[in-house]
Amino acid sequence: MFFGSYNHTLDEKGRLMLPRKMRIAAGQLLYIMQGYDGSISLYTESRYQVLVAEFSRLSFTQSKVRDYLRLQFASTFEIEVDKLGRVQLPTALLSKFNISRDVMVLGIGDHIEIWDKAKFEDYENKKRSEFDAIAEEVATK
Repeated sequence: MFFGSYNHTLDEKGRLMLPRKMRIAAGQLLYIMQGYDGSISLYTESRYQVLVAEFSRLSFTQSKVRDYLRLQFASTFEIEVDKLGRVQLPTALLSKFNISRDVMVLGIGDHIEIWDKAKFEDYENKKRSEFDAIAEEVATK
């Protein structure tokens, strides 16, 4: 399980040093793909296999399913954690989602999200005032 939030800076080559606790839980092979709300998501190999199984149950004959799967799989990269605990973030994803060198690394239970720091701070400021209402709504579903 991944949790917590961490301020990090990408190095000049676009590498991210994973927080120690996340690095231990993540293993050596990760899958990175488009996330939600402007983030990118990192999944462990086992969690990614679960996602692929879930995707395979969707009906590709439905146009929205095709759109979703195309965008998800086209944005997916397999990445390895190096000996120093760094991952090379694909330049294509960083530029597509306007992620600068200053990032927030968030543990989101079954995966890790990477956000541009300024974008996440803006998101958090907007959503923080709605937290009680959001909690009430999701708790009743």
